Amino acid sequence: MYVDKKRKKWPGLALAAAVLLIAAGLWCLIVPASGRDMDEESEKAIKAAVERCAMQCYVVEGAYPPSLAYLEENYGLQINKKEYYVSYDIFASNVPPAVKVISRD
Repeated sequence: MYVDKKRKKWPGLALAAAVLLIAAGLWCLIVPASGRDMDEESEKAIKAAVERCAMQCYVVEGAYPPSLAYLEENYGLQINKKEYYVSYDIFASNVPPAVKVISRD
């Protein structure tokens, strides 16, 4: 004679809860790391844009620009100054400027 036995549900629920906790833990580790990577990439992109505009000015005018404001006015450079501080140090008009980008966070 066939008798239908009731299965215990708690082992399956415990396994599902464990998998969910592991996935949540991994998510908490991965998401902040990806945000830091994006900040670093943004800083590199801003530095590259400033250096590219300075080089373009050197090619067109024969001298590197005297300030960052000059690049913004004449070459269309746009920098989010609320999030990043850009240091633009020029030594001479024929020497490339030292550009440093720092996040304000």
